[in-house]
Amino acid sequence: MSSLFEDLKEGLQEAIDFEKGNGKAKTTTYIIDPVRSYTNVEIKAVRNKAGMTQAVFANYLGVSKKTVEAWELGRTHPTGPANRLIEMLDYGNTDNLAFISRV
Repeated sequence: MSSLFEDLKEGLQEAIDFEKGNGKAKTTTYIIDPVRSYTNVEIKAVRNKAGMTQAVFANYLGVSKKTVEAWELGRTHPTGPANRLIEMLDYGNTDNLAFISRV
């Protein structure tokens, strides 16, 4: 049997045991850091570090090139989801993103 099946089977058995009062429930706690805000200078630095043009960076973030231009000029600022993606790119955490593939 697969490891996934064994994990599911074990988890189900633990849940049954807990409900019967024969075991302890396991909990996992995640702490999510607040969304970081990037300045116009930092946005451009992240983009350059990633080796992206404004057009490629815009495509990565799902925004227009004009939006990236406005961010880099300091006229507007990215919102939460865009800041998260910029942060992921900044820290190099893009290996497991389904929408990025190497060619």
